[in-house]
Amino acid sequence: MSAAGIGNRLLAALPSGDFALLAPDLERVALDQDALLSRMGDQVEHVVFPHSGVISLMIDMAGGQTVGSAVVGCEGALGTLSVLGSSPSAITAVVRAAGTASRISVSRFHAAFSRSPAIRRAVQSHITAMLVQLQLGGACNALHPVEARMARWLLSFRDRIDTDVLPLTQEALSEILGVRRTTVTLLMRNLRASGAIRSDRRGHIEIDPIRLAAAACECHGTIRLEVEKIFSTVTAPSGNPGLARSRTLDQR
Repeated sequence: MSAAGIGNRLLAALPSGDFALLAPDLERVALDQDALLSRMGDQVEHVVFPHSGVISLMIDMAGGQTVGSAVVGCEGALGTLSVLGSSPSAITAVVRAAGTASRISVSRFHAAFSRSPAIRRAVQSHITAMLVQLQLGGACNALHPVEARMARWLLSFRDRIDTDVLPLTQEALSEILGVRRTTVTLLMRNLRASGAIRSDRRGHIEIDPIRLAAAACECHGTIRLEVEKIFSTVTAPSGNPGLARSRTLDQR
């Protein structure tokens, strides 16, 4: 496995020597649709680097309600907060769009992290971007209309899987938005009437990104900029300085 041939942008941006500290322990795994990668309160066992697909980070409330707090795709990783210390997971991670990933045990990742300044820079930049996403997500959930929030989430998924047909159900959206299924049905009807959603067939939602962007709140653009900041501070692999930029999130 080489850094240049891997699908995860965070790993691909590492210098080859630093990536080599991780490569022998990276395991290729499938991200199956709706798979539960971690549950709130469980001990974190792996750091997961998606190559494709989308993972939503969920907050589970004591009364059974849920709400989405952030999203991770090929630009980032799941479990990097473990470098701050051993503690139970604060979120539940659910695969919302199937794909593949590389994963490494927390202990082996921490060993490489302690040896490599480049890995530390990459992780610090990624954690900063994730914290901004979590903070903005909390503010967005409290202050912005639910229709604008749904448009933001749909665009965030589209950024990461680069297709206008999203493998999402209305049930999944109700869990992410923290609202009833009937509310999602009404929102879908409104967005369909405006042309922001072209169709909503079972298990798939086809969107018009430009019209959907007009319905979304400003949080989508702000969070996307924070994602791109990661790669302004992570060194690209030697001999290929453009690689860290080659998979910039779609700007349409």
